[in-house]
Amino acid sequence: MCCAHGAALLGHGHPAVAQALRQAIKLGFVNSFETEFHEELARRVCALIPCAEKIRFCSSGSEATLHLIRICRGFTGRNKIIRIEGHFHGYHELIYIGGQPPPDKFPENRNRPYLESAGIPSEFANLIIPLPYNDPPALRQAIAEHGKDTALVILEPVNYNSGCILPQPGYLELVRQLTKDAGIILFFDEIQSSFKKSSGGAQHDFGVIPDVCTIGKSLGGGLPLSAFCGRADIMDMCKPIGPVQHSGTFNAHLVPVLAGLAFLEEAAKPGFYPHLRALEVHFHEGLDRIINDYDLNMVAPHHGARFNIILGRRTPALRYEDAFCHSRDVMLQLIRECWERGLYLHDYGGSPAHHGYSIQHTKADIDRALNVLADVLKAMKPVLKKPCASRSVTRG
Repeated sequence: MCCAHGAALLGHGHPAVAQALRQAIKLGFVNSFETEFHEELARRVCALIPCAEKIRFCSSGSEATLHLIRICRGFTGRNKIIRIEGHFHGYHELIYIGGQPPPDKFPENRNRPYLESAGIPSEFANLIIPLPYNDPPALRQAIAEHGKDTALVILEPVNYNSGCILPQPGYLELVRQLTKDAGIILFFDEIQSSFKKSSGGAQHDFGVIPDVCTIGKSLGGGLPLSAFCGRADIMDMCKPIGPVQHSGTFNAHLVPVLAGLAFLEEAAKPGFYPHLRALEVHFHEGLDRIINDYDLNMVAPHHGARFNIILGRRTPALRYEDAFCHSRDVMLQLIRECWERGLYLHDYGGSPAHHGYSIQHTKADIDRALNVLADVLKAMKPVLKKPCASRSVTRG
């Protein structure tokens, strides 16, 4: 139940993707120019993603957020970024700051955003304004103080990376209104959330349309393909129409583009999302029943085909620091015990990482997973009934 960190929504080695690879062999692997296949993929994605009037492709999620941030700055003429704590937007210097500070660095994060890697110049932190999720007063204050200098507000509509934290009712609507009023670009990072619950992404699921977004993970059917898209006037900042540079020999490589078309063909089949939704309901009804029956101090929030496990809580987290109760050591034990019984969960060193399933999973697979979890959680009941003392956070 890792599914390539969410990229393998079709499973591993899907026949449709294998056929796309065979097609690529006949066509040639790379030409560094657009083809009719690129045009078709662009047309299909723009028909699915509500905010997408125009689109550009790249390989990784980090590339997508990097280029789109540059476009947002070029469009607005502003430099600052309002970001949400706990949300993950890639590993580059523009945004790998202030997102996931460790607990001992967290108290100072809103005054001096935490540099999440060595090698990032400290000056970059001057352009980052970290905020808690689901906190309207903090958002209002930040826009009032920094709105004239802020190019974009960037967030994951579903924060899979730090506990599958969902937006509270009205929060995304407020972000949409405040950014619109202040002339700030609203940027949804849907690298993970795109296609997990519906073909329109979380913006479709929650009914809040950003100005721009990034999509990826599932899009390539298991091959490296991401994209950024949005309002035509913003996207037209890119050369050759506008002054912002976006180019690269391997952007929109033909092989993943063909795989992306194969993925969209599969996702368009009538039974695709009903099957994923049925798996989601069956798995979480079963897991919640196990948690309740054993009276465990844990919660498994979810949205679509990805979910999280947070230890030390009985209710879902509302913001990043709510997951600090999670015990890394206990989670590692849980993962190890599941692994020994044939169930593989996504592991980032015991942090509350996201897990999930693919279209290839069946109800029988879910029942098998639930049986393993029931055995493991029963055996771990003494430690899982206690509030967890250790503190850790997730990465990536």
